Amino acid sequence: MRFRRIGSALSVGVLLVSALAAGGTTAGADQQTRTKDPVAVGFGGAVVSDTLESTDAGLEVLRKGGTAADAAVAVASTLGVTDPYVAGLGGGGYFVYYDARTHRVSTIDGRETTPRAGSETMFIDPATGQPYPFPVAVTSGLSVGVPGMLATWERALDKWGRFDLAENLQPAIKVADRGFTVDATFREQTRQNEARFRQFSATRDLFLPGGELPVVGSKLRNPDLADTYREIAKRGTRALYGGSVGRDVVDAVQHPPVAPDATIDPMPGLMTVRDLKDYRTIDRRPAHAGYRGYDVYGMPPSSSGGITVGESLNILERFDLSAMDRVQALHHYLEATRLAFADRGRFIGDPAYVDVPQRQLLSDRFAAQRACEIDPAHAATSPVPPGDPNGPGTCTAAGAATPDGNQGAHTNHFVVTDRWGNVVSYTNTIEQLGGSGIVVPGRGFLLNNELTDFNFAPTQGTAPDPNLAAPGKRPRSSMSPTIVLHHGRPFLAVGSPGGATIITTVIQVLLNRLDFGMSLPDAIAAPRASQRNSATTQVEPAFLAEPVVPGLQALGHTFAVNNTSPLDPNIKTDGNIGVASGLEFLGHGKVLAAGEPSRRGGSAAGVVHPSH
Repeated sequence: MRFRRIGSALSVGVLLVSALAAGGTTAGADQQTRTKDPVAVGFGGAVVSDTLESTDAGLEVLRKGGTAADAAVAVASTLGVTDPYVAGLGGGGYFVYYDARTHRVSTIDGRETTPRAGSETMFIDPATGQPYPFPVAVTSGLSVGVPGMLATWERALDKWGRFDLAENLQPAIKVADRGFTVDATFREQTRQNEARFRQFSATRDLFLPGGELPVVGSKLRNPDLADTYREIAKRGTRALYGGSVGRDVVDAVQHPPVAPDATIDPMPGLMTVRDLKDYRTIDRRPAHAGYRGYDVYGMPPSSSGGITVGESLNILERFDLSAMDRVQALHHYLEATRLAFADRGRFIGDPAYVDVPQRQLLSDRFAAQRACEIDPAHAATSPVPPGDPNGPGTCTAAGAATPDGNQGAHTNHFVVTDRWGNVVSYTNTIEQLGGSGIVVPGRGFLLNNELTDFNFAPTQGTAPDPNLAAPGKRPRSSMSPTIVLHHGRPFLAVGSPGGATIITTVIQVLLNRLDFGMSLPDAIAAPRASQRNSATTQVEPAFLAEPVVPGLQALGHTFAVNNTSPLDPNIKTDGNIGVASGLEFLGHGKVLAAGEPSRRGGSAAGVVHPSH
């Protein structure tokens, strides 16, 4: 174990409150008698994540004196056990951190990369000259990007941790060894993947015990993952990036481990051990936008999240949403994101391969150009064309209207703060629910399908497409881990899973809290609508029951619920959008931790010292 001085003073005697009073037990305790609480208020640190075990893991590390970075690694590694269809060693993500000592926001780009053998035509079927069907591309080795998750954990701990990686993996090892209680959400997510999981021996053996869906209330253990974590704890990250774990990953990618009775022949992937050895995270300066006196920091490219959130807010700052009636306020929100998504599709990609005009896209001049295109009496017809970030600021679009490419659907987001006021907003993912469907034999984790976030073929007409695959390139993401400062100090931390809907979910939560006066829990729980430069706005079923819907329809908006799997239209889902989690800093060390009351089974919020 290593220690580092954090903040103004290093507290020695940490009060160990009872597990029940702290809003959570230790990570290895029995979870069957407990239910999730989506809201907690208190002092000393806080965590909001998807599962009880992962929130407990973070609180355990915070109580031991760990920083928000330490706790984030404990949370993320435990989610690899308890939320494995959207998180884990086989994926990547984006880490946004507020340092209470320097009062600065920093980011780590842990996005997956394309193997060296990849190319912009890697998803074109040579037999037909057409793109592979999306489901075929997803459930294959070809879709697997070089994972950045473990490297992100190492980088975060090197910069901001007090404990080493081995220490922070201990809660996850305990949960993987002992097992966690299967709930209705986990069973439902398994049901949605059952047909795919049966195609791969290791996946079927882990997630379909006895060949059947896991029973609600039963225990699901993952000793292979526990042993993998132990190996990483002993040998360090090189176990994955070139060592025995990495060799097993490459073997699974190049030779997908299909079951003897499989009915598919998945395409092999291109990843090599050299690709793993060459992987590096990237420290990036955060994207920044000012909004009504707040400073909104997010993830810059390779994610599109920070720029698209920031541009949308810049457009909306030209209007007094709080003075509008609800129909007009939501109309302006939908139109702003419609415009921002047009710009996202045209201009944003991996900045090592694409000249992204980030400064111009986030400028007041460009926001004024785009804002003047919003007609208060009519919804625009999508796809709308992108603007001209280098133009004169007049109310004219720059080019032809083009649709966007592939959109991932499932990720994972959590937030953490510690006793010193450091803050983490971290979104991590394996892309689709269940990723590629391939569990690495003997290792206990699923591999991502992140490379299907690339456009399979050009989408921008005669203009260059910024999101085509290339060797070493990071696919464009929508992940939007966000930290909001007010007068230089943390006010909010927020984020969500949900593919491209992440961006609109984060914007809606911010508008609900900052413009519409909702509490943070209400801002998260409110029904959602997501306009992404499409002819139809995706909404939740609850949104259709809102009294504003007829007024929005009269302006030309059309709405639809997306309640089918992108991999199989016969698989039904609940049609909800995102799973947001957030923190609000109330002053004098007091924190409000808030998550979802019901979406995806609800969130687990906890604080170290609850207020009574």
